[in-house]
Amino acid sequence: MDTGGDMIDGTVIDDAVIDDGDTASTASGTPTVETVDTPAGPARVTWHRAARPRLVLALGHGAGGGIEARDLRALAAELPGHGVTVALVEQPWRVAGKKVAPAPRTLDAGWREVWPTLAGEGPPVVSGGRSAGARVACRTAGELGAHAVLALAFPLHPPGRPERSRADELLGAGVRTLVVQGGRDPFGRPDEFPEGTEVVEVPGGDHGFAVPRRGADPGAQEAALAVITESVRTWLGRE
Repeated sequence: MDTGGDMIDGTVIDDAVIDDGDTASTASGTPTVETVDTPAGPARVTWHRAARPRLVLALGHGAGGGIEARDLRALAAELPGHGVTVALVEQPWRVAGKKVAPAPRTLDAGWREVWPTLAGEGPPVVSGGRSAGARVACRTAGELGAHAVLALAFPLHPPGRPERSRADELLGAGVRTLVVQGGRDPFGRPDEFPEGTEVVEVPGGDHGFAVPRRGADPGAQEAALAVITESVRTWLGRE
């Protein structure tokens, strides 16, 4: 069964986290948490609000982790200071403490249920996510009226199976889309994406945007995250 995520040797690996205990700050203070009831159970939105928002960026997590993923946390910390409210969305299965994500149609349904809460903030909503969450954002963008799509670590294909491409999901978003992809992501390297796709490469990054540690510059991981935040901030500045 396709759970909407990806696996290597039976292990879901689509998310990497920062476990340093830091709490992201925002232009408007402490993040706030809102529960949204859905037919599949409660979903949860953690709001990192901008003082004067011009956009809302909604970010869903992947199939192997939650909103603690390093890229999601970095964006939530950076963007509110630039007029973008960030909403980190936890799907019902994750809120319920389940270990395995449900089928894609169930993930899409959960996203649809949360959307009115996101749109209720007022500014245009950019739909996004990492890995499986990026697939959800692409599949539902048109019907939900998303302003644009941000696809972080889009799983273009299962590792070693380029013939099983998911490019149709990405190209079917129907709105302006930015892909941010690790340079050594086994689920699709930047140069594998269809011609015309707007792709930002995170040098040395894997599917969780982790960079090699052995012999590496001790600031390499911070530099990789800076590529993500700066590229997304610049792209959103054109929206």
